[in-house]
Parts: sequence; C-alpha cells; structure tokens
Amino acid sequence: MNISVEKIDKKKIEHLGIKSWPVWEKEVSRFNWQYDSTEECYILEGKVTVTPDQGSPVTFGKGDFVTFKKGLSCEWNVQEAVRKHYNFK
Repeated sequence: MNISVEKIDKKKIEHLGIKSWPVWEKEVSRFNWQYDSTEECYILEGKVTVTPDQGSPVTFGKGDFVTFKKGLSCEWNVQEAVRKHYNFK
C-alpha cells in the first residue's frame, strides 16, 4: 500500500523525535502531489483525504501517523486546515 495510517503512542512519538520535525500547514484546498521520497508525518490538526492516481481514497486527521511511499502520485483534498510534523526519508 502506498499510504499507511496508524495511531501511535507517546513513547513512539518521543522515540521518533517527531516534535523536532518541521511543521507544515495548508488551508482548505485541493492539489496534486508526487512523492520523490518517502514521507512520514504526524497530523496535529485537520482532516485530509488523499486519493492515489492508482487506488482508493484514504482519509486521516488529528492524531494519525501517516506514511506516503516514494513514487506515489496523488490528489490531496484538505477538508479542514491541516497542520503536521513531517520527515522525508
């Protein structure tokens, strides 16, 4: 799967150093995106549905840990303004 969504606990947040990752914010919008590398992110606020060019829509929001695989082409539909910590691998 090109997109994985999971719930993680405070221990894993600390272990990964998520709070030191940069923060990205985006208003309600729609846009196309392609991943040149794998991205991990932790959603602080908002609600988003991402639809891969080849696949089914995936919806996630506050408290979710999301991984986008390198090579993924998709459309982002930001339904509620999003704020997330992110890290490219």
